[in-house]
Amino acid sequence: MSLQQSVFAAARRSALVLACAAAWVQAADMPEASAPATLKALKSTPAARHSYYTGGVHNTVGCLLPGSCVYPRKPGEPSNPLFPEWWISDWTMYRIFNQAAIKQYPPPYASPPAGMTEGQDYEVSYGASYYDSSYVPADGDGRGAMMEHYEKRCLPIFPGSNHYSCSFVSLGNKAYFLRYADRPKGTPQCCQFSLDNHPPRRDFIKHLPYNAEQSSHLDNSLQAYSRVVQPGDILFGYAFYKQATRDGGKGAPYRHPQSFFFSGDPGSPPDAPMVSQNYQNFRAQKPDPKQTWMKVAEMCPAKPEWCCLFATDCPDKAGGPAADKADSPPDASWATLQP
Repeated sequence: MSLQQSVFAAARRSALVLACAAAWVQAADMPEASAPATLKALKSTPAARHSYYTGGVHNTVGCLLPGSCVYPRKPGEPSNPLFPEWWISDWTMYRIFNQAAIKQYPPPYASPPAGMTEGQDYEVSYGASYYDSSYVPADGDGRGAMMEHYEKRCLPIFPGSNHYSCSFVSLGNKAYFLRYADRPKGTPQCCQFSLDNHPPRRDFIKHLPYNAEQSSHLDNSLQAYSRVVQPGDILFGYAFYKQATRDGGKGAPYRHPQSFFFSGDPGSPPDAPMVSQNYQNFRAQKPDPKQTWMKVAEMCPAKPEWCCLFATDCPDKAGGPAADKADSPPDASWATLQP
């Protein structure tokens, strides 16, 4: 990586952050009636439309004030768990579609979710995650790498069918979305998900408040952290096991993640008002780049087209949502979250 590449990457990222910050400040000063127009202005460029508010977990959008998007622990609350420097884990994904069951049995969930029935309340699929906090991309734009692979059922936070395999790969600040042979007709095998979406840092849990009630689940064996974000009451939560354990009886003990639970897209399809990825065989093992990060170079052109996954991603594309072209707010989704 050359000095020129490093300077260029830093300058490009700074410009994007400053543009988003200016738009958020402008939004705060405008009357409520102007909010839809302000949101539309904020998302006026492809890069901005693909820079999503994540509460500090994946970027600094909406979190530029000192101490914002961080939840200090209160007296009596447990210390924050940390991700290992690198890790690999398999997981089972439960797409819970029965609203009554969700209300009766809120997350976090055991594997399988207690009180529910497969086929009647939820669908099961599988995947794996790969993480390396030490990775530095060749262009110097950010740090860290993460790949989440969904087998036969893609992440159900987007409108439309999720009946295909997919992978999210974050390399530094850039994130890519990969599809495979079973992808929907007419969709690319690679697209640019974001230029501002780094992997969660090892201490990412500081961006979520501790939830004592959720921590009582699974016989009080958990430390759960979650928040509900607006608009749309969208849940984002993570649970770790309270007891530190070793990987297969080896190495230093640490608190292993138990599940990642969140609101999916409730529309049909994918009919996913609640989703839980429950980890199995989580271990502090360094991923093989050939099986993970190098897939981006194999599957993506030098400059991938922008992803059109959320309804607000590509308003100018043929058949794009009319809501994004009018002065009315788009439907609530992970793409429209605000601080």
